Amino acid sequence: MHLLGLAFGLAAAVPVQAASWEPTKTVEFIVPAGTGGGADQMARLIQGIVTKNKLMKSSMVVVNKGGGAGAEGFLDIKNSKGDAHKIVITLSNLFTTPLATGVPFSWKDMTPVAMLALDEFVLWVNAETPHKSAQDYLGAAKAAGGKLKMGGTGSKQEDQIVTALVEKSAGVKYIYVPYKGGGEVAVQLVGKHVDSTVNNPIEAVAQWRGGKLRPLCVFDGKRLPYKEKIADKAWGDIPTCKESGLDVEYVMLRGIFMPPDVKPEQIAFYVDLMQKVRATPEWKKFMDEGAFNQTFMTGAEFAKWVANEEIRHRLLMQEAGFVAK
Repeated sequence: MHLLGLAFGLAAAVPVQAASWEPTKTVEFIVPAGTGGGADQMARLIQGIVTKNKLMKSSMVVVNKGGGAGAEGFLDIKNSKGDAHKIVITLSNLFTTPLATGVPFSWKDMTPVAMLALDEFVLWVNAETPHKSAQDYLGAAKAAGGKLKMGGTGSKQEDQIVTALVEKSAGVKYIYVPYKGGGEVAVQLVGKHVDSTVNNPIEAVAQWRGGKLRPLCVFDGKRLPYKEKIADKAWGDIPTCKESGLDVEYVMLRGIFMPPDVKPEQIAFYVDLMQKVRATPEWKKFMDEGAFNQTFMTGAEFAKWVANEEIRHRLLMQEAGFVAK
């Protein structure tokens, strides 16, 4: 880990203005998930910002490779040794997919570039339900005796981990219904095909703004800092789940990785590119609307964070019984 951190530290130390490398052909931006979800939305926003602002000479194309809970995309990166014309946007399936499926893959098979942000999780219900608080809804879920449905993205992934944590903390049981992406999850809740979801803010904000969904609590240790009104309230007005008596915290990585064995100046190019993206008004608007935690990391600091998150997810997955045997 020390040597790994040293390598990433040296890569991050390359002066951005001195970076001598840039792409010479189309960059393939892989999304290890389906269309419409948070990772897909962020990747397509980045691609649009890069193109609109001419942040690099070569083109960038977004490619969804969500097969096997994202394993398809991650294995593509793993097997593209030294190819600096491929990058991948990661979410927590970076940890959960190999643990749940046994696919021979680890984050160490890729090169960390940058943490772009941390994504929040919110407990959502249909706006037509009478539930105004998490306590109220959880009471109804307990009374239902395990008959209510919780919708989420994927099986044995982040959403189901959060659901398992809710079940343990509140003493309730749900029928978990997996979907391909967060966009579909929000639509299913609007259609009342499930009773609640633990979707990311960006995946359900349009339906909240349209008066179709209602947020009950945020799975973070403190309230979100966003004060601008979105629908009937601002993101910052939503209580934390802990405030609501639900002792559960969970945030998710939104980061960029490259294949193994890429060069320091190639890593430096993408660090610089992402910093330019983050400076645009389009990115700032996206962060505000999606209520992201805007933490940014590169180099050894990012590698250390990822290593710690792998350990945490292994413990969470083991406790929930989601680890492949």
